[in-house]
Amino acid sequence: MSLDHRHGHPHEHELEPQYGLPEALPADERLLWQGSPDWASLARHTFHVKKLAVYFGIIIAVRVVTVLSDGAGTQAALASALWLSLLAGVAIGVLVLTAVLIARTAVYTITTRRVVMRTGIVLRVTFNLPFKRIASAGLRMHTDKTGDIPLALMPEDQIGYVHLWPHVRPWRFAKTEPMLRGLIEPQQTAALLSKAWADCIGERARLNPVRDHSVGRPTVTPGQPTTGTQSSGGGAGGMRTA
Repeated sequence: MSLDHRHGHPHEHELEPQYGLPEALPADERLLWQGSPDWASLARHTFHVKKLAVYFGIIIAVRVVTVLSDGAGTQAALASALWLSLLAGVAIGVLVLTAVLIARTAVYTITTRRVVMRTGIVLRVTFNLPFKRIASAGLRMHTDKTGDIPLALMPEDQIGYVHLWPHVRPWRFAKTEPMLRGLIEPQQTAALLSKAWADCIGERARLNPVRDHSVGRPTVTPGQPTTGTQSSGGGAGGMRTA
């Protein structure tokens, strides 16, 4: 597993004191891993472009049958289908482009003390999530072998759903969960996070399987899953946006 999966060009983020981070790491904190979402995974699982393509395909087919049933010729049916196909192409193209931009601008970082999420296409926002403020975590696998890692925060900590989107677990509006989305090597990343988290809080923290109703599939975890542990909450001082 590579330490650094960078998207985009270095000059795009040359003003950062350290890539993906709002400030240089302290001397007693080490960088363990950095990665970005896979744009194809975002397109499939966040923007559901495959489902949208099937939907438009059905609409186009129904339209062609309707035009032919009304007595219009094949040429009229094909012209109608062409316009709908262009509309579908534009809609899907916009979503794919958005997924690419999100993947190019988002950076996830795991250090020996925290998870950092740098997000934002136009306005950059950084979320610092100290391990001691993470109550539990999970691993959700997709059929294409990419995966997501949702992070449940302590009850007193809350980040707005809109501020996190799309780097957030779906449908958790009341108690949002930041989520590392579209990871290419999710199980390896989860294992690394589990060890770093456990080393920091002094307990054997391990990521749990996640089953989202929005996905409808169970997931797997690295190693033998156990119940997520909850840390004592001292020390780290919560989240910060920058």
